[in-house]
Amino acid sequence: MLKHWPPLGALRGFEAAARLGSFHKAANELHLTQSAISQQIRSLEAYLEQPLFFRNGRSVALTDAGHDFLSTTQALLQQLSVGVRRLGQYRKANQLVLNTTPAFARHWLLPRLGDFRRRHPDVDLWLFSTDEVPDMATQTIDLAVRDDISAQAECSFKVLHADCLYPAAHPSVLTLPREQRTTLHGEREMDWSHWAVEAGIDVGQQDQGLNFSDPGLLLDAACGGLGIALVSQLLSQHARDNGLLQPLVEATIRGPNWALLTHRDSENDPLARSFSQWLIGNLTPGGSDE
Repeated sequence: MLKHWPPLGALRGFEAAARLGSFHKAANELHLTQSAISQQIRSLEAYLEQPLFFRNGRSVALTDAGHDFLSTTQALLQQLSVGVRRLGQYRKANQLVLNTTPAFARHWLLPRLGDFRRRHPDVDLWLFSTDEVPDMATQTIDLAVRDDISAQAECSFKVLHADCLYPAAHPSVLTLPREQRTTLHGEREMDWSHWAVEAGIDVGQQDQGLNFSDPGLLLDAACGGLGIALVSQLLSQHARDNGLLQPLVEATIRGPNWALLTHRDSENDPLARSFSQWLIGNLTPGGSDE
């Protein structure tokens, strides 16, 4: 048994840098500075008394020893994450951790949480919204509902809803002449180029305007009367029901697929099943959607 172990932070920094092939990317992932990552790896190399990386300017590559130590480090961190996850049985009773995107949380889930709470008051829901796709194997998350997620190890994967997109605006914007309407631009599927290719309908969209990286903020801007936008049919339903959005045309184009990821440890959890059944019921046509 070793009398002294390398610091856990140094092992995490090494694993991230080795996996990503970059000290800079490792620093971004771990929310550290690049100099901090470099210092961690230097201290680890000093402890092991051999280099783990070849350094050539800004590029880095693993040495043979580095490749060997990477497999050991990843196995160690994985085992530690599993052990930490098992401690979840000692956490606050009835807690359910749900990860989703900020846009889904704000525009779809939040307006319906009251209904879920009335139906399942015993579930202590922790809503964990992130822009980044979570790693379900290393984070204590029971369920994830996202439009940017794919199958992961240790999880079941189910596509819940095939979304559609359509051009819309606040009713006040539609009283303006088309040439006076500001165009709101989004990213990914909400880019107007998809509408031009798939629908081929000119609704007065312009190349210039306001640009948004967050689809939730794009929807907020459209509801606030800032201009016309290509929006999610699923996320905009609450706004349409409340008279904040009106479609420019009836046509729609394909949007992203919303999927549910359930960690293997939570598949038989009655709390997770309660939420999953409620979610599917609300996303399925004809299901309850208050």
